[in-house]
Amino acid sequence: MSNFWDIVWLMLSTFVFVAYLFILFQIVIDLFRDTELGGGYKVLWTIGLVFLPVLTAIVYIIARGDGMARRQRASQEQTKSATDAYIRSVAGKSPADQIADAKTLLDAGTINQDEFARLKAKALA
Repeated sequence: MSNFWDIVWLMLSTFVFVAYLFILFQIVIDLFRDTELGGGYKVLWTIGLVFLPVLTAIVYIIARGDGMARRQRASQEQTKSATDAYIRSVAGKSPADQIADAKTLLDAGTINQDEFARLKAKALA
C-alpha cells in the first residue's frame, strides 16, 4: 500500500515542480521582453530568482503580473503581423491586382472575354 502512495506523491511533486519551472521560464522571458525595465533591475530580478526563487517569483507575479499579460499580447500581435506581412510578400498579388492585370490584357486585346472570365474565376478562388 505504501508503494501506491509513493507513486501518487511522486506524480504530485513532479507536477508541482514542472509547473514551477514553467512559471520561472515565463518570468525570465518576460524580464528580457520588457523594454521599459532597466538592465540593473533585470539583474536584480535575475539574482533574486537564483537565490530566492519561490519568494521572488511570487513577488514578481504580484508586482508585475498585469504587465506580463500586456507584454505577452504585444509580442503575439507583433509576431502575427510579421507573419502576415511575410505571407503577403510571398503569396504575390492580391485577387484585385490579378483581376486588374487581366482586365488590362482584355482591353489591350491580348486575351478574349472567355480567358478573362477564367482568370477572374481563378483569382477569386
